[in-house]
Amino acid sequence: MSSKDPRSVIDPSKFLNKKVRVKFSGGREVEGTLKGHDAVCNLVLDDTEEFLRDPEDSSRLLETTRSLGLIVARGSAIVLISPVDGVQRIENPFIGVDAQ
Repeated sequence: MSSKDPRSVIDPSKFLNKKVRVKFSGGREVEGTLKGHDAVCNLVLDDTEEFLRDPEDSSRLLETTRSLGLIVARGSAIVLISPVDGVQRIENPFIGVDAQ
C-alpha cells in the first residue's frame, strides 16, 4: 500500500486548522489545533493543552490542563483522533446500574 492509497482509513486532512482531541497509548490526552500531518499519521498540533489525570485514579481526567504549545505527536503512539466541534460529553449511563 502506498502513502497515497485512496483506501487509507485515517484522513486527518479534513481536520486541518481545526481543534482536535488526541488520545495516546499511554493514557495521555491532548487538545490542540491540527496544523499538519504525514503518511504515517504523525501530527503537528498548535496551542496544545494536556488534560491531567487524577493521581489516585488514573482513569479519571481532572479539569486541570497543562499548556504544551506547539507539539509533534508520533503517529505510532496515537490511539484516537477526534474533532472537538460536534462532540458532546455525556454521563456514563452504566455507572451505578445495579446488577439484577
